[in-house]
Amino acid sequence: MNYLIGIDLGTSATKTVLFDENGEVIESASKEYPMYTPHNGWAEQRPEDWRDAAIETIAAVVKKSGVNAEDIKGLGISGQMHGLVMLDEDCNVIRPSIIWCDQRTAKECDEITEKVGKERLIEITANPALTGFTASKILWVRNNEPENYARCRHILLPKDYVRYILTGEFATEVSDASGMQLLDVPNRCWSDEVLEKLDIDKSMLAKVYESPEITGYITPEMAQLTGLSTKTCVVGGAGDNAAAAVGTGVVKDGKAFTTIGTSGVVFAHTSNISIDPRGRVHTFCCAVPGAWHIMGVTQAAGHSLKWFRDNFCQDYIAEAEKQGCDPYDLINADIDNVPVGSNKIIYLPYLNGERTPHLDPDCRGVFFGLSSMHTKADTLRAVMEGVSYSLKDCNDILIEMGTKVDAMMACGGGGKSPIWRQMLADMYDCNVMTVSATEGPALGVAILAGVGAGIYDSVEAACDKMIHTDKECAPIPENTKKYNEYHKIYKALYDSLKDQYKALAAID
Repeated sequence: MNYLIGIDLGTSATKTVLFDENGEVIESASKEYPMYTPHNGWAEQRPEDWRDAAIETIAAVVKKSGVNAEDIKGLGISGQMHGLVMLDEDCNVIRPSIIWCDQRTAKECDEITEKVGKERLIEITANPALTGFTASKILWVRNNEPENYARCRHILLPKDYVRYILTGEFATEVSDASGMQLLDVPNRCWSDEVLEKLDIDKSMLAKVYESPEITGYITPEMAQLTGLSTKTCVVGGAGDNAAAAVGTGVVKDGKAFTTIGTSGVVFAHTSNISIDPRGRVHTFCCAVPGAWHIMGVTQAAGHSLKWFRDNFCQDYIAEAEKQGCDPYDLINADIDNVPVGSNKIIYLPYLNGERTPHLDPDCRGVFFGLSSMHTKADTLRAVMEGVSYSLKDCNDILIEMGTKVDAMMACGGGGKSPIWRQMLADMYDCNVMTVSATEGPALGVAILAGVGAGIYDSVEAACDKMIHTDKECAPIPENTKKYNEYHKIYKALYDSLKDQYKALAAID
């Protein structure tokens, strides 16, 4: 039997899963690490934490499984996108990584737009200048920490730093590189024009591969630390959402998924590149060679619910400890008794600014409509509905762009909640399904590793064999009608508040 490893390098933890060649989980392990917010709107993590988590979890699954190292044919890494990892000439980390949800780079986005041109930037990178993307982070370091920038010799994305640790190779792949704002997305290569206009040295960037291509092999040192073989290949892998697409079978036209993790994403596959000239959604290369995906992003999706739970739900947490269950199980049970519309509370999920459709780093979260009649359960349901309204914003734009979705899959932590899946079905007015495999991005990159190792002929063929639909929610017409009324108010609230967001941000 052949085996494959998928590593999912997330914002809160790294999870490593060992699969057999049929996609069955043999063993898994995860390790958490912190995120640092030294200033309002900033978000950083230590690449060394990702390194340690990857090595520790690989070693754990190899040891616990008892599988022969020679039988583990390939490894793929899925990673949180957009993070900036800077290495010096000795390949040491220069500073903490500025990660995807960081919002400090508004001035640098203006600089990029001015130097490249707004329309030209979208033509080449398929996206407007965004605070979350990597290019603006590079310029921020150059503008604010010139001594660190001067020391920089290598620029990597989070998963590609772990790849370097495992293989000694500087490599990236098209899906993750699409989120750097330095890739020519239609042509799937670095853009010499953008790099020249931004005065970024191309030699600092890694070689670009397609996602299933072999980028290197496990080094002898890492083989000793992890228990893997030096014959284990490491493929390009994918950004987290592109990996989740493969892991849910969204690798053909007409397929889409919604994921509710720390952030939220609505993602549709397309064989033909399609770019929104207004830049409201992102077009990236996907993990299927020669294809792309369109996606909208909600910055604080699952993070909104986690933030509320951690700060206001100590009673749920204490009761869950007594009962030996997950606090979210108790939260879901209470929310199920609250009617559609949360008794007229609307939540705007802009805790960390927003990407789709507003591209506004200054907007912040709001509860609208609170009264003395409301309970904690009302506000919890409002949080889930507010995130869902934001995801509906994303889906509406994909429809406007002509993307036809026949099947919407749900994944991520939020996708496990039947209440949240029903909300999405009602708001999208289409069936929402899950797949029987729950490993998502880790399975996706393991499939890519299987293609690279020659176990499967193509990504599509592997998905047809390994991925099966599980649960399905159909929309409830009366709920869809009510949600459409609330969604109109939800959309109007941002327009009413956007000037006040700027005013609030301007206060010293």
